[in-house]
Amino acid sequence: LVPREFCPRFGFGAEAMFGAAAEKLLKQAREVQDEDLQKFCTRISTLLQNKEYNNEAIESLQKLFLIVSATKYSKSLSKDVVQNLHSTLWFVKAPQPVLVLCSAILREVLPCNALTYSCEELNDMKTMNLVSGVMLAQGSTSAEVVAVCNRILKLLESRHAESQGARHLVPVLSKLLDLAPTVLNEEQINTVSKKLVDWLRYAGTVQGASLSSGGFFSPRSRQPASILEVDGAVTGDFFTVLSIGQYYTEDQWLNMHSFSMIRKWLHWYEAGGVCNSDTDERSELDSSIMSVVSASSTSSRLLPPKERLREKTFEYCNRLIEQCDRKALKKSDSELQKACLIEAVALMDLICRHDPLFVYRAFPVVKALYSRISADSGFARVLLPVAQFYLNHSELAAVDSEAVYRQLFTKVPSELYQDPMLAFEFVQFCRENSKTLRESVAIFHKSFPNLLKFLAWNTPALFPDFIELLPDLVHPDTAIEILHSLLDLPCVTASLEVQLRAVCSSVTEKLMVDQSRKVWSSAEAFLHPYYKSMFFYILRVESGTGDTIDRLSQLHEVLSDMARRPRVVQCAQTVPILLQVYFKVVTQFADGPLINQLALVILERSSLLYDIPDFKAEVQRVFSSQLMVLCKRYPALIVEQSKELLEFCGTVSNIKNKEDFFIHVVWAVGEYLSLSYDRRCTVEQITKFFEALEAVLFEMIQLRSSTGIFKFSPRVITVLMTTLAKLASRSQDLIPRVSLFLSKMRPFVRSALISSLYSEDDIQEILARANELNNLLKAPNVAQLILGPSADIASPRWYKDTNASLPLTMQTISKVLQRNPGPGFPA
Repeated sequence: LVPREFCPRFGFGAEAMFGAAAEKLLKQAREVQDEDLQKFCTRISTLLQNKEYNNEAIESLQKLFLIVSATKYSKSLSKDVVQNLHSTLWFVKAPQPVLVLCSAILREVLPCNALTYSCEELNDMKTMNLVSGVMLAQGSTSAEVVAVCNRILKLLESRHAESQGARHLVPVLSKLLDLAPTVLNEEQINTVSKKLVDWLRYAGTVQGASLSSGGFFSPRSRQPASILEVDGAVTGDFFTVLSIGQYYTEDQWLNMHSFSMIRKWLHWYEAGGVCNSDTDERSELDSSIMSVVSASSTSSRLLPPKERLREKTFEYCNRLIEQCDRKALKKSDSELQKACLIEAVALMDLICRHDPLFVYRAFPVVKALYSRISADSGFARVLLPVAQFYLNHSELAAVDSEAVYRQLFTKVPSELYQDPMLAFEFVQFCRENSKTLRESVAIFHKSFPNLLKFLAWNTPALFPDFIELLPDLVHPDTAIEILHSLLDLPCVTASLEVQLRAVCSSVTEKLMVDQSRKVWSSAEAFLHPYYKSMFFYILRVESGTGDTIDRLSQLHEVLSDMARRPRVVQCAQTVPILLQVYFKVVTQFADGPLINQLALVILERSSLLYDIPDFKAEVQRVFSSQLMVLCKRYPALIVEQSKELLEFCGTVSNIKNKEDFFIHVVWAVGEYLSLSYDRRCTVEQITKFFEALEAVLFEMIQLRSSTGIFKFSPRVITVLMTTLAKLASRSQDLIPRVSLFLSKMRPFVRSALISSLYSEDDIQEILARANELNNLLKAPNVAQLILGPSADIASPRWYKDTNASLPLTMQTISKVLQRNPGPGFPA
């Protein structure tokens, strides 16, 4: 919770700290030279040494703090100014602004070996707060940390500690729990627990006195005003952070500070293993517990300190939830109510996890709260701790929680995806509870289209978290739909922007009624009945309505005006990485049928992608690598999907639009269309692929002599030639055809038209490959061994052992068979 003194209702409005003026000041502070800094420090040392704590001193200290904190690089200050800052910090009579600034500057420039600290003689709690912060920043030893802790506890145990500013020590105690979790012993833990009980439960309900000193027109005496509720009524119960007053007493400030750290305290001493041993003995609950629970609240003073703190914290949270039923008079108080609800439910959840006895008392309260807030989207952030409570305790309490999860995963993301704080907390909730959600919440796997809206709208902030969350969303039943959804993620971003614009802008009735009117923008298409089903599917709430839509190309067309939007481009840049994570997960459990489906989606969607700069190329690059992984995992894929692969490989336009992906598909066909991988492979299938690829290569050659010349890369030509040779080696009737084709490559590449398109290195690469393959096919049995080796021959030994090296074998065969040495082979 935000400290009360910074709450907007106390007059401190939220200002833009990093505006143009602030940026200018930061830039000036970073550019201060060491020489100028030392002169400035000399002036400050003089002021502090002479105890001139005037406005000039305060302004100078403010500037010095800005200089030392404006950059991540440490600024070295002179020894004199550090000593004077240190001395001033121990001068209790110095003005509070000066002490605060000295402490802040020292924390930025420490550690400093020349300074020594001791807090044994400090009695002023405000000064102790500042000094302890400096000591902890100095990188103190464990003994010094213990000394700080002991001194703080001694000050808290002193008489009238509450009236002397004990609230200033609560943040230091909270910091100590982070730095040294084992610093407190059992007795000290009980002491702090007793103090927290008193501060939480027994703060006064009368406002504090005014800070003004009075005057001629001030009344001699005035009855202290009562503390009010957020709706203006006089408080009828104990003081909480939701109690309102114009002035607050020290015990009321302590109440607010204690509530801000109570969750950390409860979590700390339970996690540290200092809880009582009887907790485990009470873990088995039965029906007789109800009477014990009801009686325990009336005799809480008899409980040990830690158990009593749980009891009083539970009462405090219950009181907060009751206060949130009241209608706040100010908007700031309404926002504070929501923050208190989040903290109260989280505290109840923590208490119930540590002591299951509280579950039956807490569930009616949380259930009633859910019934009240579930229909109000303004309380969406409160639903997260409520859902967490149900996840942790619904099984113990035998409560049906399906409605809570459905509300959370269906309504919240679709309506509030544009709330960055909610989006972050929602994704964190899913990550922290991923195991439970996977195993126990059915709607979790079905809600991935909704969860992806958070990522689509808040890509930079949520992308790292979604990398971790995505494996938990991938499930065999929804794997194909998730793949389509990842590919369509930029379309989701564009559709969300269009939807938001449509809601905010006025639209004519003619556009909504005239279905024959041609749409000219995505905003018009969003409201047109013809495109309604497409947008409805892209923005669907949960899975199960189909893997994708038939009119995806039309959707890409109507969203073309959004393709260059910064948010859409940002989203598109993350898709290739998400795809790599997806395939890494899905290949761990994918069987043959699922791999077949994945391959079909890859072939189909390689041509069906949103037209965003570099998006298609990056996605196709991922497809290329992942198709190889799928083929290696399940080589029968080539035979089982031969019809679709044959159609893809036989289309020349696929080379022009997605050359790299086409090369990988052709290579996979040549590598895995073999009896050694699948006994169902037939000569007829090999022949069909051979003829299709032969026709493609022939058409590429014919295009060279036409007026519309397209330069295909040498890599495409060499891979096609190699694949044809591989297929011919497995069906030797095809060898004469491929040999004839390879022999024609020399006059083809040496023609004047082709020579003008390719460099000499490219021409030599094509000729060398054609010559090697042609020579290899003169010995069919050897060609079959070289071009289609079995798995054992493909082992690393064949490439590392010089006596069994495949390149050496190929070179030897080429020399024997060649009458005239080809390019790249010595005579």
